[in-house]
Amino acid sequence: MIDCHVHLWDPAWGYPWIKPGSEHHHSYDEGDLERSGAGLGLAGAILVEASRGDAGETRALRQLRLRRPGLVAGYVANLHVHGADGPDPFRALLHEWGASRPNGMRIGGTSWTDTPEAARALVPVLAEEGVVLQLNLHQGALRAAYDVTGRHPELKVVVDHLGNPPDPRTPEVGEWYRDVERAAGGAGVVVKISGLLTQHHGAPPQRIAHMVRHVVDTLGPDRCVIGSDWPICLPRGSRADSLAMSRFGLAHLTDDQRDRVLRTTAVRVYGLDS
Repeated sequence: MIDCHVHLWDPAWGYPWIKPGSEHHHSYDEGDLERSGAGLGLAGAILVEASRGDAGETRALRQLRLRRPGLVAGYVANLHVHGADGPDPFRALLHEWGASRPNGMRIGGTSWTDTPEAARALVPVLAEEGVVLQLNLHQGALRAAYDVTGRHPELKVVVDHLGNPPDPRTPEVGEWYRDVERAAGGAGVVVKISGLLTQHHGAPPQRIAHMVRHVVDTLGPDRCVIGSDWPICLPRGSRADSLAMSRFGLAHLTDDQRDRVLRTTAVRVYGLDS
């Protein structure tokens, strides 16, 4: 299994969203990451930026990928922090780093139109260079992914956390189900089964599993990957607990289909060393 969504941070390095006294105001390093995966049968993890807010985080992720390839299978950097330089310098940076460039670049905000215009201007470069665009949007993530792949058919767009659906016990979840079906029409859209333990704490597990099953059955196992969202998940449970929650909705799959969700789709989508 490849855990496609983990973070590392030290609040001393400057993460504005981590407030003193908060549940996440702790340092998590590569040793913590390694220990958290003990006994889970992991073949590696995708290290995702944690909104540090500077290009130095990209370089730090790259160095860790180079230093610990057995632990870090790939990394996703922050697209925002490279927007100010413009498309040409960004393209040049990707060329300079070659095989050690990011496997993906993440853009985030309340909605697609809320994301920085300078960051959106780099999306054509990602499409040209074969780098994944990863979406962390609070609203309309699946619709945005469908629209972006319509403009850039060669682009792969990974949607974090099932597209951040509403509480499965509310009527609003119906729109999310429709968005999943629409996203299936965009061949480059991939959905990450992650963030469930944190975002849907208290919801009946069967409801959560039903959402996961809907995603996998609608998009297919070749367009789904899995992630723990460690250490964000820790106030609600361990990395193992988070992955177990994500896997709960995969019970109906064949062994081959399940392996594609847990491993081989990530290898193909992110361009990992198999």
